[in-house]
Amino acid sequence: VTSCEVSQWSVWSGCAEPCKTTYRVRRRHVLREPRNGGEPCPALEERAGCMEYWSQQGAECKQSMIPALITTGGFGKARKKRAADDGNERAGYCVEFQLVAITPGCVHSHHSYTHWMRYLREGHTVCVECQHPALDPRSLHCYGDGSGSQENQLLHWQAVGNPQCRGTWKRIRQLDTCSCPSVHSFLFI
Repeated sequence: VTSCEVSQWSVWSGCAEPCKTTYRVRRRHVLREPRNGGEPCPALEERAGCMEYWSQQGAECKQSMIPALITTGGFGKARKKRAADDGNERAGYCVEFQLVAITPGCVHSHHSYTHWMRYLREGHTVCVECQHPALDPRSLHCYGDGSGSQENQLLHWQAVGNPQCRGTWKRIRQLDTCSCPSVHSFLFI
Protein backbone atom coordinates (compact mmCIF):
# COMPACT_ATOMS: atom_id res chain seq x y z
CA VAL A 1 0.00 0.00 0.00
CA THR A 2 1.40 3.37 -1.05
CA SER A 3 -0.30 6.58 0.00
CA CYS A 4 -0.22 9.77 -2.01
CA GLU A 5 2.66 12.13 -1.29
CA VAL A 6 2.53 15.82 -2.20
CA SER A 7 5.05 18.67 -2.23
CA GLN A 8 5.03 21.65 0.13
CA TRP A 9 2.72 24.55 -0.77
CA SER A 10 4.10 27.14 -3.18
CA VAL A 11 4.20 30.79 -2.10
CA TRP A 12 0.91 32.66 -2.51
CA SER A 13 0.39 34.26 -5.91
CA GLY A 14 -0.55 37.90 -6.27
CA CYS A 15 -4.23 38.83 -6.49
CA ALA A 16 -5.96 37.41 -9.57
CA GLU A 17 -7.10 40.92 -10.58
CA PRO A 18 -6.03 44.34 -9.31
CA CYS A 19 -8.53 46.88 -7.95
CA LYS A 20 -11.12 44.20 -7.06
CA THR A 21 -11.92 42.00 -4.14
CA THR A 22 -10.69 38.73 -5.59
CA TYR A 23 -8.45 35.79 -4.64
CA ARG A 24 -4.86 34.57 -4.60
CA VAL A 25 -3.71 31.00 -5.13
CA ARG A 26 -1.11 28.58 -3.84
CA ARG A 27 -0.44 25.13 -5.27
CA ARG A 28 1.38 21.90 -4.59
CA HIS A 29 1.99 18.93 -6.84
CA VAL A 30 1.90 15.15 -6.54
CA LEU A 31 5.27 13.57 -5.76
CA ARG A 32 3.93 10.02 -5.60
CA GLU A 33 0.56 8.68 -6.79
CA PRO A 34 -1.39 6.40 -4.41
CA ARG A 35 -1.29 2.67 -5.17
CA ASN A 36 -3.01 -0.48 -3.95
CA GLY A 37 -5.69 1.35 -1.96
CA GLY A 38 -3.36 3.92 -0.34
CA GLU A 39 -4.58 7.30 0.92
CA PRO A 40 -5.80 9.52 -1.97
CA CYS A 41 -4.16 12.85 -2.76
CA PRO A 42 -5.35 15.95 -0.86
CA ALA A 43 -6.34 19.19 -2.60
CA LEU A 44 -3.59 20.56 -4.81
CA GLU A 45 -4.80 24.17 -4.85
CA GLU A 46 -5.98 26.63 -2.18
CA ARG A 47 -7.51 30.06 -2.67
CA ALA A 48 -7.71 32.96 -0.24
CA GLY A 49 -9.41 36.32 -0.56
CA CYS A 50 -7.28 39.37 -1.29
CA MET A 51 -7.47 42.97 -2.44
CA GLU A 52 -4.77 44.74 -4.44
CA TYR A 53 -4.89 48.54 -4.22
CA TRP A 54 -2.47 49.23 -7.08
CA SER A 55 -2.82 48.27 -10.75
CA GLN A 56 -0.17 46.22 -12.53
CA GLN A 57 1.09 49.49 -14.04
CA GLY A 58 1.54 50.97 -10.55
CA ALA A 59 -1.46 53.32 -10.65
CA GLU A 60 -3.71 53.58 -7.63
CA CYS A 61 -7.13 51.94 -7.96
CA LYS A 62 -10.28 54.05 -8.10
CA GLN A 63 -11.42 54.58 -4.52
CA SER A 64 -15.04 53.72 -5.22
CA MET A 65 -13.97 50.16 -6.11
CA ILE A 66 -12.32 49.49 -2.75
CA PRO A 67 -14.37 48.31 0.24
CA ALA A 68 -13.58 50.16 3.46
CA LEU A 69 -12.32 47.93 6.28
CA ILE A 70 -13.52 49.26 9.63
CA THR A 71 -13.28 48.46 13.33
CA THR A 72 -14.46 50.11 16.52
CA GLY A 73 -13.22 53.61 17.30
CA GLY A 74 -11.97 52.34 20.66
CA PHE A 75 -9.24 50.48 18.80
CA GLY A 76 -7.87 53.85 17.66
CA LYS A 77 -7.37 55.04 21.24
CA ALA A 78 -5.42 51.88 22.04
CA ARG A 79 -3.47 52.25 18.78
CA LYS A 80 -2.43 55.82 19.71
CA LYS A 81 -1.23 54.66 23.15
CA ARG A 82 0.90 51.87 21.63
CA ALA A 83 2.35 53.97 18.81
CA ALA A 84 5.69 55.63 19.34
CA ASP A 85 5.15 59.25 18.33
CA ASP A 86 8.21 60.15 16.29
CA GLY A 87 6.76 63.45 15.06
CA ASN A 88 6.57 62.26 11.45
CA GLU A 89 2.96 61.08 11.57
CA ARG A 90 0.55 62.96 9.34
CA ALA A 91 -2.61 64.35 10.87
CA GLY A 92 -5.66 62.19 10.23
CA TYR A 93 -9.21 63.12 9.31
CA CYS A 94 -12.73 61.73 9.65
CA VAL A 95 -15.43 60.90 7.13
CA GLU A 96 -19.15 60.81 7.86
CA PHE A 97 -21.25 58.18 6.08
CA GLN A 98 -24.93 57.30 6.07
CA LEU A 99 -25.43 53.55 6.44
CA VAL A 100 -27.65 52.23 3.64
CA ALA A 101 -27.56 48.44 3.96
CA ILE A 102 -26.18 46.09 6.62
CA THR A 103 -25.97 42.29 6.53
CA PRO A 104 -27.64 40.31 9.37
CA GLY A 105 -24.18 38.99 10.35
CA CYS A 106 -23.48 42.28 12.16
CA VAL A 107 -26.18 41.64 14.75
CA HIS A 108 -25.91 37.89 15.17
CA SER A 109 -22.26 37.63 16.20
CA HIS A 110 -21.76 36.78 19.89
CA HIS A 111 -17.98 37.14 20.28
CA SER A 112 -16.87 39.87 22.70
CA TYR A 113 -14.66 41.52 20.08
CA THR A 114 -17.67 41.98 17.76
CA HIS A 115 -20.10 43.70 20.19
CA TRP A 116 -19.36 47.08 18.57
CA MET A 117 -21.00 45.84 15.34
CA ARG A 118 -24.42 45.91 16.99
CA TYR A 119 -24.35 49.73 16.84
CA LEU A 120 -24.45 49.61 13.04
CA ARG A 121 -28.01 50.44 11.94
CA GLU A 122 -29.41 51.28 8.51
CA GLY A 123 -30.09 55.00 8.15
CA HIS A 124 -27.69 56.06 10.93
CA THR A 125 -24.83 58.44 10.32
CA VAL A 126 -21.45 57.08 11.38
CA CYS A 127 -18.09 58.77 11.72
CA VAL A 128 -14.97 56.88 10.58
CA GLU A 129 -11.49 58.10 11.48
CA CYS A 130 -8.46 57.81 9.21
CA GLN A 131 -5.29 57.87 11.29
CA HIS A 132 -1.72 56.60 11.11
CA PRO A 133 -0.79 53.86 10.13
CA ALA A 134 -3.91 53.32 7.93
CA LEU A 135 -3.30 56.74 6.36
CA ASP A 136 -1.44 55.95 3.11
CA PRO A 137 1.66 58.18 2.82
CA ARG A 138 1.44 58.35 -1.00
CA SER A 139 -2.19 59.36 -1.37
CA LEU A 140 -2.72 60.90 2.11
CA HIS A 141 -6.01 59.08 2.58
CA CYS A 142 -7.33 55.75 3.86
CA TYR A 143 -8.40 53.06 1.43
CA GLY A 144 -12.16 52.85 1.10
CA ASP A 145 -12.81 56.39 2.37
CA GLY A 146 -14.82 57.20 -0.77
CA SER A 147 -12.65 60.10 -1.91
CA GLY A 148 -13.31 60.67 -5.58
CA SER A 149 -16.74 59.02 -5.44
CA GLN A 150 -19.78 60.66 -6.96
CA GLU A 151 -22.48 62.20 -4.78
CA ASN A 152 -24.93 59.58 -3.45
CA GLN A 153 -22.78 56.75 -4.82
CA LEU A 154 -23.13 53.52 -2.84
CA LEU A 155 -19.77 52.47 -1.37
CA HIS A 156 -18.93 49.16 0.27
CA TRP A 157 -17.55 48.49 3.76
CA GLN A 158 -16.67 45.40 5.78
CA ALA A 159 -16.13 44.95 9.52
CA VAL A 160 -12.76 43.55 10.54
CA GLY A 161 -13.11 40.38 12.62
CA ASN A 162 -16.42 39.29 11.12
CA PRO A 163 -16.56 38.80 7.32
CA GLN A 164 -20.35 38.28 7.59
CA CYS A 165 -20.71 41.92 8.74
CA ARG A 166 -20.60 44.21 5.73
CA GLY A 167 -22.79 46.61 3.83
CA THR A 168 -23.06 49.82 1.87
CA TRP A 169 -23.02 53.47 2.78
CA LYS A 170 -23.03 56.92 1.19
CA ARG A 171 -20.29 59.44 1.89
CA ILE A 172 -21.66 62.62 3.45
CA ARG A 173 -18.55 64.72 4.07
CA GLN A 174 -14.94 64.75 5.20
CA LEU A 175 -14.00 66.44 8.47
CA ASP A 176 -10.44 67.63 8.93
CA THR A 177 -10.97 67.83 12.70
CA CYS A 178 -12.41 64.67 14.20
CA SER A 179 -15.14 64.93 16.78
CA CYS A 180 -16.91 61.61 16.36
CA PRO A 181 -19.57 60.55 18.88
CA SER A 182 -18.32 57.56 20.87
CA VAL A 183 -21.16 55.16 19.97
CA HIS A 184 -21.05 55.64 16.19
CA SER A 185 -17.30 56.12 15.92
CA PHE A 186 -15.27 53.72 13.80
CA LEU A 187 -11.79 53.46 12.37
CA PHE A 188 -10.36 52.65 8.94
CA ILE A 189 -7.88 49.74 8.96
